[in-house]
Amino acid sequence: MRVLHVYSGNLYGGIESFLVSLARESARAPGGSVHEYALCFEGRLADELRDAGAAVHVLGAARVGRPWTVWSARRALRSLLNRGGYAAVVCHAAWPQALFGPVVRAVGVPLVFYQHDVLSGAHWVERWAGVTAPDLVLSNSHFTARSLERIYPRVPYRVRHPLVPAAAEVLSAPERASLRAELGAGEGEVVVLQACRMEEWKGHRLLLEALGRMREARGWRLWVAGGAQREAEARYEEGLRAQARALGFEGRVRFLGQRSDVPRLMRAADVHCQPNTSAEPFGLAFVEALQAGLPVVTTVLGGPLEIVDATCGQLVAPEAGALATALLRLVVDAEARRRLGAGGPARAAALCSPTVFLRGLDEDLGDVISGVAS
Repeated sequence: MRVLHVYSGNLYGGIESFLVSLARESARAPGGSVHEYALCFEGRLADELRDAGAAVHVLGAARVGRPWTVWSARRALRSLLNRGGYAAVVCHAAWPQALFGPVVRAVGVPLVFYQHDVLSGAHWVERWAGVTAPDLVLSNSHFTARSLERIYPRVPYRVRHPLVPAAAEVLSAPERASLRAELGAGEGEVVVLQACRMEEWKGHRLLLEALGRMREARGWRLWVAGGAQREAEARYEEGLRAQARALGFEGRVRFLGQRSDVPRLMRAADVHCQPNTSAEPFGLAFVEALQAGLPVVTTVLGGPLEIVDATCGQLVAPEAGALATALLRLVVDAEARRRLGAGGPARAAALCSPTVFLRGLDEDLGDVISGVAS
């Protein structure tokens, strides 16, 4: 079964990480579906998919403000589908569904919408996507699935937590110490890591405010991994740097920029904290942190409620006092860090096993093709 995944490809975050993991893990799974990818833009995602051995088809840089580019990309997809022999097409997120769903429908290939975000029904892209109903929706969490009725009230859906491969790399003690020293963490200091897109709702400001309440506590460092990819994100990052300076955190907070070695950073850190101030649809970074044996601290909003429990981390209210209390406890209590970290890998495997995901995805796509999705 050949499956084509359609996406934009101009940025890099959770969806992109998921697609790369899908490419790598499906290539290792004998007898499963063949997954190919159609992107509008060249860039890091296209490069990593190719490195994983996947076929990447570039449709062209479609921009809604330049309608001729959309028409050109649609023609490219139509041509690809007419000659490709694909059993199904999966559009990831509302923008590809809006632009390319009608093409898939016109060609007559089964259409699946992979829901990675909460749908409000208010944004023009979502309303546009809603014009073309898919045969099936795959939602990345129960939380996101509850918003489907705003766009697709009569379309069948299934919840598939995304696959997250276990990190292959394990740092030796000398390697871990070397990386920590390189990033300014001394022996015995507790490193808190936040690794995510540079977006305000991810809670960077809240984390800095909470650490400000722990200013007098010794022995902690913060690593912020993730760089600005758009102009608004660059302004936001500069504001975070100013906030850190105002709090007197020179030397204690390191902004690491965009990184391709986040699994290594997680193996070198001690606590993972991403205190979202708005609901996260799911949260791949939380699962990756659990796999790395890090206790996770986040807020009681959205998808992380399906990931983090008392065996592996702590959920707190989205306010600085509660967050500071939770972090301070983990900074001073090595046994709590050890216990919660030890519970992480089993929790991650139960939620996001690649083997279970790929088997379930094949079942879902097979049902769509045979017309029995429900």
